[in-house]
Amino acid sequence: MEKHADDRPDWDSYFMSIAEVVSRRGNCSRRKVAAVVVSEHRIISTGYNGTPRGVRNCFEGGCARCAGTAPSGSDLSECVCCHAEENAITQAAYHGIRLKGSTIYVTISPCLTCAKMIINAGICEVVYGGDYAFTEQTRALLSEAGVKCRRYRPSEIVERKN
Repeated sequence: MEKHADDRPDWDSYFMSIAEVVSRRGNCSRRKVAAVVVSEHRIISTGYNGTPRGVRNCFEGGCARCAGTAPSGSDLSECVCCHAEENAITQAAYHGIRLKGSTIYVTISPCLTCAKMIINAGICEVVYGGDYAFTEQTRALLSEAGVKCRRYRPSEIVERKN
């Protein structure tokens, strides 16, 4: 029997790919973001950005700020959408799932508010895709709390030779 190279994606690529798919469920009209919380290589919670449960979807007019012309990053206190990390954490709480010691994969870097939630939920590692509002204050807070934080770097998948 011929042996083949292991062409499966590494764990980071696997979970970030799933996060990319989850982001498609986001209902924010401005940006689609997702978070996948993992423990022992198993998904324990997911979340995407959008309006709270029971509120009209953002793209249906549920968030006046997102439907308006406010520049990116401005008037955030007027936005009723929840961030992906926030939804993944609250979904776990809603279903009684413990997050202590887990890793969260996020398609973009967390904001300061989400960083505080990540710390208080007991998540020990953040793996993120692109940059959002990853300020020095956010980085320092995660570091001080002992939360490992790293940017996802896709690995090259070894092709199978027939």
